[in-house]
Amino acid sequence: MEIRNIAIIAHVDHGKTTLVDQMLRQAGAFRANQQVDERVMDSNPLEKERGITILAKNTAITWKGIKVNIVDTPGHADFGGEVERILRMVDGVLILVDAAEGPMPQTRFVTRKALALGHMPIVAINKIDRQDAEPLRVHDEVLSLFMDLDATEKQLDCPFLYTQGRLGTATLELDTPGTDLTPLFDTILKTVPAPTGDPTGPFQMLVSTLDFSNFLGRIAIGKIERGTIKVGDQVALLPLGEPGVMSADEPGVEKGRITKLYTFDGLARVEVTEAKAGDIVCLAGFEGLEIGKTFAAVDHIERLEGIAVEEPTISVDFIVNNSPFAGREGKFVTSRQLRDRLFKELERNVALRVEPTESPDTHTVSGRGELHLGILMETMRREGYEFQVSRPRVILHNGPNGERLEPYEELTVDVPEEYMGVVMEKLGPRKTEMTEMRNPGQGMVRLTFRIPSRGLFGYRSEFLTDTRGTGMMNHRFLEYGPWAGPLAGRKRGVLVADRETPVVGFALNNLQDRAQLFVSPGELVYEGMIVGENSRPGDMDVNVGKEKKLTNMRTTSSDENIQLEPPRAITLEYALEYIEEDELIEVTPENIRLRKRQLLLHERKKAQRAANRGADV
Repeated sequence: MEIRNIAIIAHVDHGKTTLVDQMLRQAGAFRANQQVDERVMDSNPLEKERGITILAKNTAITWKGIKVNIVDTPGHADFGGEVERILRMVDGVLILVDAAEGPMPQTRFVTRKALALGHMPIVAINKIDRQDAEPLRVHDEVLSLFMDLDATEKQLDCPFLYTQGRLGTATLELDTPGTDLTPLFDTILKTVPAPTGDPTGPFQMLVSTLDFSNFLGRIAIGKIERGTIKVGDQVALLPLGEPGVMSADEPGVEKGRITKLYTFDGLARVEVTEAKAGDIVCLAGFEGLEIGKTFAAVDHIERLEGIAVEEPTISVDFIVNNSPFAGREGKFVTSRQLRDRLFKELERNVALRVEPTESPDTHTVSGRGELHLGILMETMRREGYEFQVSRPRVILHNGPNGERLEPYEELTVDVPEEYMGVVMEKLGPRKTEMTEMRNPGQGMVRLTFRIPSRGLFGYRSEFLTDTRGTGMMNHRFLEYGPWAGPLAGRKRGVLVADRETPVVGFALNNLQDRAQLFVSPGELVYEGMIVGENSRPGDMDVNVGKEKKLTNMRTTSSDENIQLEPPRAITLEYALEYIEEDELIEVTPENIRLRKRQLLLHERKKAQRAANRGADV
C-alpha cells in the first residue's frame, strides 16, 4: 500500500482538531451509527477541559487505496517542542490559517521549522464562513510569511484551499462552494511526496514519541526510515549521540526482539506482523526507550541524527511541601517521589529540563512558558502529588562580550479600538517596543510588540480585565537580547494569616472593604498563608478567625446578616503570574494555596532587613 505522512499545524483555536474530526468521518474511520465526541483527537482530560491540544497524536485514514498517516499537533507556542519532534516523522505539512486572524505567532514558528526541513506545505484558509473573514488578504499574508522565512520556489508554489472545518467542506476556488473534503484529500495525495526510504535496506527507525501500556511497558512510535521490520526480529536500540555507523560493542547499545508491532488505522492501533519503510509504527519490547534514540538492524548499526528542540526560556523550583498542612491531601509527598516523577516526565517531554539543586528537596524545572510548566503541575496534582512551586524566572545567557542577555517575546494583541490606549499604557513600564500596528477593520486593532519575557509575568489577567474580556493576546519566543533592567512588580500587597485557624465570616466582613479575598468561611488557614490581596502597597498580617464578641444585646442593628463577596478563584496559571520572589504556591490534589516562603512574621521581617541591607550595599 502507498503511504503519505502529513502533520497538521496551526495556531491555537484556528480549527485544526475540528478539521481532523471531519477528515476521519468522511474517510470512513467511524461507523455510520458510532457515537463520537467532538474534537475526538483531544483525548486527554486536560485537553477537553481547556479546549486546546497539548500532545501530538497519530491517526490514519485510507483514501483511494492510499494510506495517509496524520499527526495532529498542539497550537500553543508553549508546546512547540511537541511539534518540533514530530516534524521529522512526516513528509509534508498542512498549514491551517484562520480566514480572519491570518498567520499568528505560533503559525510562524512551526512553519519556519517545517520549511527548513524541506517539507512541502499545503495551506488551508479555514473558517471562511466567518462574518469578518477576508480569505484573499490572508492568502497574501501567508505568501508574505513564506517569503520572510526564505521558502523555496517550489514551496512558494504550494496549493491553497478554502475550508469550513466545522461543516467539513473544502474548495480550491472561492467562487465554487465546497461540498465535502474531497479536494483536500486529493491535494494531499498529489502534493505530499511518498516516503523515500529503501524497504530492502537494513532496518532503521528514529523514536519520535513514546507511549505506555500496563501490559507492554514502554512503546516507541516513529517512522521507519529504511528497511522492513517483523515481529520477532532482533534489533538494536542505540544510545543518543552523533549520527553515523557505530560498533555493536559500544556502551549503551541494547539488543532485543520486537514483541509487538502496531500501525494506525483511524483512532485505533492495529496489530500487524510486518511493516515497511515509510510507515509510522509502534514497537514494544525494549525498556531503555527515549525520544531521539535510533533502532537499527543488528548487522548494520547506524545511528540517525537525534531530535533537537529549542532551549527552554523559563524555569521554576519544585520544592517538597513543608507547610503545616503537608501530607494531609496528597499520596506522593516525599523528595524521592517528586524527583522520580519529574525525571520520568523527561522521557516524553523533550522541551523540558530538570536539574537538581544543592538542596535534595528542590529541583529546578525549565520549560517553554508558564502554560507548559502549568500543565505539568496540573497533571502531577491530579496524579496525587503534593509540592510547592516558586515564582517563574527567565533563563539568562551570556553574550559574546560577557554582557547579560535575556529572552524576548513577540507579543501580538487584538483589541477593540477603545481599549488600545489602556493596553499601551500598561505595556509601557514593562519595557515593550511596538513593532507594528494594523487596523484590519471590524473595530479591532492588532498591535505587535517586542517585550522581555519577564514583562509578560502577571500581565494576562490585567489584559483581560482592561479589555473586559474582549481582547486576545498571543506570544512566541523571538530572540535573546540585552538585559532590559529592573521591571516594576506587583503594585499591591497581600493579606497574610497570623495564626492557624478556621476562617470566620465575621472576620472576612471586616476585611473585604479594603481587600480582595482568596478564602471562604470554613476553610482552614495557617500562619504565613496568603488569604487576600491588600488594596494598597505593603503586606498586612490579619486574623481571619476573629469571632464576634458575645454580648447580651440582641437588636436588628447588632445582629445584621453578613454578606460576603465571592473570593477570587486561584488557578495555577493565575498563581504563577501573581506571586513574588518571597512567596510560594502550595499545590495539592485538592487545593492551590499561596503562602510566604518564611511563614513566621519575625522571620519575614529579618529577611526583609537583610534584603534592604543588600540593596544599600
